[in-house]
Amino acid sequence: MKAKTKVNILGFFTVLFWAMAFPFSKIAISHFHINSVAVLRCIIASLFLCLLGICQKITIPKKQDIPKFFISGLFGFFLYLVFFNIGLQSLTSATSSIIIATTPIMTSVVSTFLYNEKIKLLGWISILIEFVGIIVLSLWQGTLSFNFGIVWTLCAAIVFCIYNIYQRKLSSLGYQPNEIVTYSMICGTILLLFFLPKGITELTTASFSQIGVLLLLGIFSSGIAYVLWGKALSIAEKTSDVTNFMFVTPLLSTILGFLFLKEIPSMGTLIGGAMILIGLVLFQLAK
Repeated sequence: MKAKTKVNILGFFTVLFWAMAFPFSKIAISHFHINSVAVLRCIIASLFLCLLGICQKITIPKKQDIPKFFISGLFGFFLYLVFFNIGLQSLTSATSSIIIATTPIMTSVVSTFLYNEKIKLLGWISILIEFVGIIVLSLWQGTLSFNFGIVWTLCAAIVFCIYNIYQRKLSSLGYQPNEIVTYSMICGTILLLFFLPKGITELTTASFSQIGVLLLLGIFSSGIAYVLWGKALSIAEKTSDVTNFMFVTPLLSTILGFLFLKEIPSMGTLIGGAMILIGLVLFQLAK
């Protein structure tokens, strides 16, 4: 099998598993508290990644680097999942996924200041288009009906942007992508353990289908997806060959939201979402 074909397969299944997180998280928070979903999802993902790490014989992190993994886990999993779940309470799967899809561009913008990575004029225009798209999403129903779920989801995108940037520091220390994800996930889980007692209580009254949703979120959306993403990046000729697949996430999450939750995108979502997706494509072309 050609490398490009492998990248396409790995990239598609990654965004599919990530797209699952939007409707399935909404299903999970219909029974579990948002923080319970976060801690239980991370525990499942940590166990899966640990088992995978043992099979791959990954190296143990150096003692002086452990605080750095806690910082990574704080932004990438603790704050991200808390903000993401709060926002999802008042947003459709489609709207939430469109906002989260702006994370790579946020990462690029921050990189311009930290690493002097230049953004072309078309790139700045695309960012402006996305900003207007987010305003349309926020205020479509009227200026007095601002949806704060969008603010929380934007916060989730921002902290995940910080997580992405911080990966460079961990990579510069010699850690592989699967090692970074595994130890960041474990540290994020430790930080979330404060919410575990309530999660266990809710788990005792959960149905098999609700528990199944948690397993899907933990194993596929938080475990396998990150492993596949890292593998795709490692064999791709260009990073953009992989990141381009993130444009598919909103479409897949919209389809899954309709199939599992009967969500029908509003006109504001269609117009604002289209503007954001156009901005995403233009930004990619500007590279």
